[in-house]
Amino acid sequence: MAFAIAGIRREMFKGGQRHWLFMAPNVLDGERVLAFDLETTGISTTSDRVVQIALVGADPDGTAVHFEHIVNPRRPIPYGASNVHGIFDQDVQGKGDFATIADEVAQLIEGSVIVGHNVRKFDLEMLENEFLRLGKRMPRPKAVMDTYELVRRLNIPRPHNLGALCSRHGISLENAHTAAADAAASLLLFWRLSVDHAPSFRRSLEELERWVVHGKISSDATDLGRGLGDLELVDQLGKIRKDGEQIILAFGRHKGRDVKEVHFEDPRYIHWLLSAKGVGDDAARGVICSYLGIDE
Repeated sequence: MAFAIAGIRREMFKGGQRHWLFMAPNVLDGERVLAFDLETTGISTTSDRVVQIALVGADPDGTAVHFEHIVNPRRPIPYGASNVHGIFDQDVQGKGDFATIADEVAQLIEGSVIVGHNVRKFDLEMLENEFLRLGKRMPRPKAVMDTYELVRRLNIPRPHNLGALCSRHGISLENAHTAAADAAASLLLFWRLSVDHAPSFRRSLEELERWVVHGKISSDATDLGRGLGDLELVDQLGKIRKDGEQIILAFGRHKGRDVKEVHFEDPRYIHWLLSAKGVGDDAARGVICSYLGIDE
């Protein structure tokens, strides 16, 4: 699967055939637009390493960009991570480490519009630390269009993981959790959102990014739907909240996210949450376990 954008042009390969669809959200006209995703050894942006990187899109003139590499992290890949993205230790044997592709990655990202799902707080931070380990400056994109931030700003109902959002918007996500497939899916999701919510995209690129990140006012209740403080308490301290049928985390690094979404993406965090160091309320732990369909 490869993607090219000439404001935006999509190229898909199925069964050896090339299919083109033309899309035109004006906010991206004249820009190099690259969908971006990483697969890694784990979830720590400071201590884990990249094992696969994908940057797929096009230059302003429509020339396709398809950069996809498996990277040797120079450490064993945990079995849990391999089970998610399908890359095992034997797959990286003989491959170069990040240093071998750093310059090319930097040239691609510098000045580009980067599109991805949860890229601002995960993928880009992970990538920055890879550059810092090499004593290099992190390349600076012109703008970051994070579809995770965008769906929250548009007040789209949870869950907000990429698979659920693609399913909701009729986007096929084949080979999920490979870097190229996830990157491409996030680009299609961005386009779908720009069509379905066109008035929100009638801004300059800089204005759109600023609105997505910060909103017009500081109140999360106004711009991001009901604020966490408005939701029903599940535990006495208000760490866990209920939003209709959904159980929402109201603290920590996954604040504002559905517990099922976090359980899928970060099961170790849920294991900690259900321990004595996490939620100290037995009744609340029971509610979470029931919601997730797991034993206490």
